[in-house]
Amino acid sequence: MKDSRLVAFGQQVRKIRKEKGLSQEALADLADIDRSYMGHIERGDQNVTLTKIYQIADALNIPINQLFIV
Repeated sequence: MKDSRLVAFGQQVRKIRKEKGLSQEALADLADIDRSYMGHIERGDQNVTLTKIYQIADALNIPINQLFIV
């Protein structure tokens, strides 16, 4: 069973990515994260590290706390 917190985090990443008009591949490139790993994050399959969370926030050009607003 997936952790609901990871699922919520992944949904927030996907929501912001789409609002910014980025493909999953483009965000992965900007964040220096493998595209398939980014897919796992967005689906809530991956327990992402703090370093990766900062990379995602930087790539989206948002404060890190916006990734945790549900």
